[in-house]
Amino acid sequence: MARPLAARATRAPRPFDAALGREALLRLPALDGAVAEIVRGAAGSSPHLAQLLLREGDWIAVALDDPEGALEAALAEAGAAEGRALGPALRQAKRRVGLLTALMDLGGGWSLGEATGALTRLADLAVDRSLRLLVAEVAGRGRLPVRPEAEAGGMVALAMGKMGAFELNYSSDIDLVLLFDEAAVREDDFAAARAGFVRVARALCALLQDRTAEGYVFRVDLRLRPDAAVTPVCLGMAAAESYYESLGRTWERAAYIKARPCGGDRAAGDRFLDALRPFVWRRHLDFAAIRDAHDIRLRIRDHRGLHGPLALDGHDLKLGRGGIREIEFFAQTRQLIAGGRDPSLRVRGTLEALRRLSAAGWVPEGVTQTLSAHYARLREMEHRVQMIADAQTHQLPAAPEGWARLAALAGEEEGALRRDLRARLEEVDALTEGFFAPGPAAPAAAEDDWGAEVTARWPRYAALRSQRAVEIFGRLRPEILRRLREAARPEEALASFDGFLAGLPAGVQLFALFEANPDLLRLIAEIAATSPALARYLSRNAGVLDAVIGGGFWEPWPGREALETALGRVVGEAADYEAALVAARRWSKEWWFRVGVHHLQGLIDAEEAGRLYADLAGAVLGRILPLVAADFARRHGGGPGWAAVALGMGSLGAERLNAASDLDLILIYDAPGEASDGPRPLPPRTYFARLTQALVTALSAQMAEGRLYAVDMRLRPSGRQGPVATSWTAFRDYQRHEAWTWEHLALTRARVVAGTGEWEELGMAVEAFRQDLIAGRRGDRRVLPDVAAMRARLAAHGGAEGAWDAKVGPGRLRDVDLFAQGLALRAGSAERSTAGQVRAGVEAGLLPPAEAERLLASERLLWRVQAAARLLTPDALDPDRIGEGGRRFLLRETGAESLGDLADRLAEATAAADRVIGGVLAEAAA
Repeated sequence: MARPLAARATRAPRPFDAALGREALLRLPALDGAVAEIVRGAAGSSPHLAQLLLREGDWIAVALDDPEGALEAALAEAGAAEGRALGPALRQAKRRVGLLTALMDLGGGWSLGEATGALTRLADLAVDRSLRLLVAEVAGRGRLPVRPEAEAGGMVALAMGKMGAFELNYSSDIDLVLLFDEAAVREDDFAAARAGFVRVARALCALLQDRTAEGYVFRVDLRLRPDAAVTPVCLGMAAAESYYESLGRTWERAAYIKARPCGGDRAAGDRFLDALRPFVWRRHLDFAAIRDAHDIRLRIRDHRGLHGPLALDGHDLKLGRGGIREIEFFAQTRQLIAGGRDPSLRVRGTLEALRRLSAAGWVPEGVTQTLSAHYARLREMEHRVQMIADAQTHQLPAAPEGWARLAALAGEEEGALRRDLRARLEEVDALTEGFFAPGPAAPAAAEDDWGAEVTARWPRYAALRSQRAVEIFGRLRPEILRRLREAARPEEALASFDGFLAGLPAGVQLFALFEANPDLLRLIAEIAATSPALARYLSRNAGVLDAVIGGGFWEPWPGREALETALGRVVGEAADYEAALVAARRWSKEWWFRVGVHHLQGLIDAEEAGRLYADLAGAVLGRILPLVAADFARRHGGGPGWAAVALGMGSLGAERLNAASDLDLILIYDAPGEASDGPRPLPPRTYFARLTQALVTALSAQMAEGRLYAVDMRLRPSGRQGPVATSWTAFRDYQRHEAWTWEHLALTRARVVAGTGEWEELGMAVEAFRQDLIAGRRGDRRVLPDVAAMRARLAAHGGAEGAWDAKVGPGRLRDVDLFAQGLALRAGSAERSTAGQVRAGVEAGLLPPAEAERLLASERLLWRVQAAARLLTPDALDPDRIGEGGRRFLLRETGAESLGDLADRLAEATAAADRVIGGVLAEAAA
């Protein structure tokens, strides 16, 4: 239900000069008290509003009883005008909507968004109706040869800046980019059509901004178009897109955050903006945008002479220190930084952008609330300044009379108004200046000569080849060196960071990211002091650091299902098969990095890290196998009812991988029929063998983003001698009649991890068969002697790589796992984990509970060492070579007090496990 202004009024202006609007007030119909106070204050403080009241007094007196209805009626009346009547109709609408907006704003009847939205709706209507009318006129005179079916001749107006965001101020000009769709023009007519569109553009500006006895509609600014100094006022979309792709600058990217089609062929405009999305929204977090935004701010201040201390008299509310533009830049720059990765940040409005940034963790909630409140207040005062004389100004008064008039129009006491504005401007300046312009670097003397031999090499590195990189790094350098010196072994940390820096192909983006995120710099220094291998990895893949600050990095693990859904979106958006594989590598690497960082930071332990790595591998397989199968089917087709499942073996099947694990896989297929039905048909055996090879290539091929996983298929039936893919019938027959005990041992850890085609039923059948097969070996006295024989063969093949090898050798992980599998098979248990299999052995009476606990305690220690070792180094673990940070991590993971203590505990653990395993196997052989 419509509510009149009188029922909503929360404040009223005071007349500065009662005589100023007396004539206007005398001619107004009688008004009630609240509305009369608002109108009296407006007319007595603003010559412009007094003039509007003289012209539109009768209309506004009625409109204030139903403001929303009056707004709709004014827009509808202007929109219905045709031909030469359009210009006067739009000017009348501008007077009425402007006056209505001013009074609703002054009285507190409309919020900031409602007031700016009303003005923007009028601007949209004016642009759209004018553009369509002029296109029709010019085309009708034969001077715009376009295809007759093209809407508005294929011409579109893009609203930029405040108009694009529905944020027009009271006396705003409108920023437009005028384009035409080349598809609407025949090739032979292109030159003539382009000239015709230029005529339309010039006529549009004249229609909207020329002052007549009726006033004007909107001043029009076309300078945001590509290379405005040399390009025509309307240009083709393909030419504009080519410009942005090759020459577009950061300020133009920021401008297009708010861009939207507002008139003409809006569908063509949407297509153009969609094509421009990669230009505006970069794939990686774009922290170099901060420096670009700061440079723009400085150029604006230079041009307007706005440097120096903040002084209220004559201060520019928009461009000056602490002004509106500072808040807009603050929000837009963060949107540019992260919007390429987080579509939720791609919004036009400043207040909405701040809310979204806060929700995504980019801006603290308190900062968002503060800046939002200051933004609304500064915009409100900007409107008051402009209402006084309908001037496109943002400057606070420079003279006492001006301040008195402004305070009266705001309905506030002048001294309080001054204090409030100064406090707000200073707080905005303090909150934004540190973000855009970090303070100077600490004095070089603070570094003294520490690390000089190493740091002397840095200027020669590729990461520091640009002046901009040198400038940013110069500010970071003292803090980097300070953090490295605080490491337990500073020289080791410096050497590790040096390796990281030397491997960077470029530095501007990364250094800007560090500068904007001190916590990330701390993390990198900590990684450098802990894991030289991980630091080297980061130097080759610095893009994964995007993930650390890209929102959600420190949140709880989402689980395999959510991961698989997310990866599905990533590969689904890729342009082609190869692009999908590259995107999958990039995505997977970020999640792999997250697990490693969480482990290094002590947020998760080795056991949880093993499960998370397995979750990630399962999600990758769950999406990559169908992707490979679909690409394969495009060439070779498929068959009705054809299906295949990937069986995860070993650590993947047991759901416990480390940071460097490969994947043990078996592919089982069910494919009735003679051949596939595609353009190049294949028999099932060949079809699935090649599909498996394609899967292995998709996972393990080195691409621009590395590889996903190394793949091992030696656990398939008949090992290396068997086919790479096995039919379901052949798999069952082989496992029942030909398989060796070691192959049944491997099945105790098998798990269906992915599939393609109608695979769910096949997956359930494979699992049911696995359980039945294992249950069939319950009580089989041959199992443990076979385990003993296999254990002996493994021991003869090769021993541990030193005392710190947690995997290979008697009583170590591989030995424990083999024994646990033997217990599960002998007990007929479907358990896959080592702990579950050992406890199944206890329940079957194969070893005493106390012996089982000793074995599992040894296994837990060995797993912690193995998981830490694979995160710290790709080589054999050597505590003397992993640095002090690595040693501290190793001790924290194992709970040992010193390396000597850990060495003793490892020796005791492996000896204890060896005794338990040897005792049980010896007893079984007796």
